[in-house]
Amino acid sequence: MKGIILAGGLGTRLAPLTKITNKHLLPIYDKPMIFYPIRTLVDAGVRDLLIVTGGNNAGDFLRLLGNGSAFDLPHINYTYQEGEGGIADALRLAEHFAEGQKIVVMLGDNVIEKDIRAGVAAFRKQKRGARVYLKEVANPRAYGVAELRGKHIVSIVEKPAHPKSNLAVIGIYMYDSAVFDVIRTLRPSGRGELEITDVNNAYIKRRQLSYDVLDGWWADAGASHEKLLETSLLVAQRDGMKFSVSRGKN
Repeated sequence: MKGIILAGGLGTRLAPLTKITNKHLLPIYDKPMIFYPIRTLVDAGVRDLLIVTGGNNAGDFLRLLGNGSAFDLPHINYTYQEGEGGIADALRLAEHFAEGQKIVVMLGDNVIEKDIRAGVAAFRKQKRGARVYLKEVANPRAYGVAELRGKHIVSIVEKPAHPKSNLAVIGIYMYDSAVFDVIRTLRPSGRGELEITDVNNAYIKRRQLSYDVLDGWWADAGASHEKLLETSLLVAQRDGMKFSVSRGKN
């Protein structure tokens, strides 16, 4: 099984921090953001990795990560996405790397508290199809939301006005080799992008989409300045940092 981390885009929601760097290179507590999804995949036993990046600072990933020695990897692969064509468009660039194998895809700005070992192990045994992670959220209107019927996902609606659940599809996806055929059938959405929600709904139509509910917190660190700060605080707390606030006298 191979791993793909999507770390392209312009990161405009984090401007001006992203004016001179890729958002996935910004710090989350004591490490660059990109370190966290790499560690998540490596800890799940996925060691053959591709980083999909873009923008004007793509070379900085190579300078930072090299061939992956910080993660005890012998090699990391890289490819470049021109423009902002959406998650599915970025994934399309990984077809040559996948070589017909199953893949685990993670968005480069997603950070989780625990691990995805159980989900990856289940997908290794899954004969065909796809698998996603869901997480309960307080504001489902801001996400792609899964509608469940029994133990099955029957639809995913992006930013619904009337959510059918509070379970968001987070940025961790697992696919068989058919995903690239699915992507070739997609048409750009209203915002001009190839949407990963359309990929997942295609698997739903085939009755081949399974899911797990993530244990522990999940953070979309690249969503806003507030989320960037919140994620740093969550990671610091997870890793044992104790905070105290001292107020000087006027």
